[in-house]
Amino acid sequence: MPTTHSNFIDMLRQTIWAQTLTPVQMQRVEADIAEQIVQEGGFVCRKGEEVDAWLGVIDGLVKINNLSPEGKSVTFTGVPTGGWFGEGSLLKNELRKYDVIALRDSRIARMPRATFMWLLDTSLPFTRFLLMQLNERLGQFIATVEFHRLLDVDARVASCLAGLFNAHLYPGNGMHLKISQEEVGYLSGTSRQRANQALQVLEKEGLLKLDYGGITILDLDGLRQFRA
Repeated sequence: MPTTHSNFIDMLRQTIWAQTLTPVQMQRVEADIAEQIVQEGGFVCRKGEEVDAWLGVIDGLVKINNLSPEGKSVTFTGVPTGGWFGEGSLLKNELRKYDVIALRDSRIARMPRATFMWLLDTSLPFTRFLLMQLNERLGQFIATVEFHRLLDVDARVASCLAGLFNAHLYPGNGMHLKISQEEVGYLSGTSRQRANQALQVLEKEGLLKLDYGGITILDLDGLRQFRA
């Protein structure tokens, strides 16, 4: 069952949009929002469910995923610590069109629909944040279509990683991301072994540094523009 802890609220207050709210608005958010603990491999939410909350990754990493009619798994994007998602489905009031699966143990914030809509009605800064969020998300998905259709695996991995360092969508990363080679493979649609090869290519190009259990980005613009 969802619960809420004091350190969860502290982390929530550090999000970009929370810092734009008035004390009264933030008080309601803190009263209404709940924390959900999802273990690695577990579902944050499932395709076909009613969309009843705006979702944020307070700590962890999840993938937005779907299955084709032929049973092929398709990953649209990953959402690391600091990322929020699901606003489009809330605004359109539709059933969820994708699964969200935890790639590691994750702490998820769930803001109820009523609270989300109330913020839209009462907070101009929150509305501006969402406009930026939707615009950045659109750009991200256009890039995803490009790298699946036009790029080789090395460039796909580069584009996938660069997307995880979007300062608006995922402000919690800095230039270091705790992510495994297996997780990179999941998000870029390739095997762990092939993801490892691509990461080594990118490291030799001076674009990133591989650390134990993570990746440090050395040249984000170069990563975004990389073509093998």
